Amino acid sequence: MPEVNYLAVGLAALSAFLLGGLWYSPALFANKWAALSGVSEEKLKSGSMAMIFGGAFLLNLVAAYVLAMFIGPAAGLQIATLAGFSVGLCWVATSFGVSYLFERRPLGLWLINAGYFTLHFTVMGAILGAMG
Repeated sequence: MPEVNYLAVGLAALSAFLLGGLWYSPALFANKWAALSGVSEEKLKSGSMAMIFGGAFLLNLVAAYVLAMFIGPAAGLQIATLAGFSVGLCWVATSFGVSYLFERRPLGLWLINAGYFTLHFTVMGAILGAMG
């Protein structure tokens, strides 16, 4: 198993968490995402915010850790960024695409979510590669 820089993993997870906050904010795609996904303002306010945000951060930690193991410690910034981009676009976005086709979900929703995860993993890869 490759050696993993835990500080880089933590920062990569934090970056994905912060990027999600911006991506799904009213400044960018919150309103369009809510309309396309059918999530009401009332539904967004329900549930335990600690559980939702804590769970999201924990899942981002897992994703960052596994990406760090996949990339390895000697990849460097360029290769790690490209690997993150490839994971986001070619694995995550395409997997979403298959589900969205069968679920008959709107193309716009796929573009928002796939765009986020493509950028999410690209930034994670860049952080992991820079801190290798």
